[in-house]
Amino acid sequence: MEKKLTFILCTGLLLGGVFILKAQKSSAEKINKVLYFNPQVEPDLEEIKEPTNTAFFSAVSDNLSERKNRMLKTETQISFDSIDRKTIADYCINNDADFAIVPKVKYFKVGLGKYVFSNQVVVSMKLFDAQGNLLTETDYDTYKKNMRLLGSTVNSVKIGTNGAIKGILKQFRKSRHADGTGF
Repeated sequence: MEKKLTFILCTGLLLGGVFILKAQKSSAEKINKVLYFNPQVEPDLEEIKEPTNTAFFSAVSDNLSERKNRMLKTETQISFDSIDRKTIADYCINNDADFAIVPKVKYFKVGLGKYVFSNQVVVSMKLFDAQGNLLTETDYDTYKKNMRLLGSTVNSVKIGTNGAIKGILKQFRKSRHADGTGF
């Protein structure tokens, strides 16, 4: 009888310790929800918006699968140059998001014609907190960074998006360490 009681007591303490450790671990590893808007595409042509959005969100979902973030997508496009703080805060509250990213994809114009484009892009992003405060911004030029002359436009958008996300994360960590709040 005494062995059974000792066994039950030890098992109970062991299980209690496991549950306590799980509770501490889950609160320490908070998953951030990041709200992504549709990218503003330059030049403003309907023919290139949908393929650009598809390539952009494909790159975002591939990139965030490696991190402890969850992507939230809205079909809304916000002007990159004139962003209203209250609008960002409202979208974050309504979607239960911790951060918001407003992107822009700018295609290079090459040649004499009106619609002749290069496969090179500049992907710019602005990161906001849930209150609508601008935390950081970055851009990634696929030509200057990778010296890519050949390749598809879809791959250029994906490479530019990955580079911009890495730049945003790097600058965000730097600003958090400078503030002393850590990340």
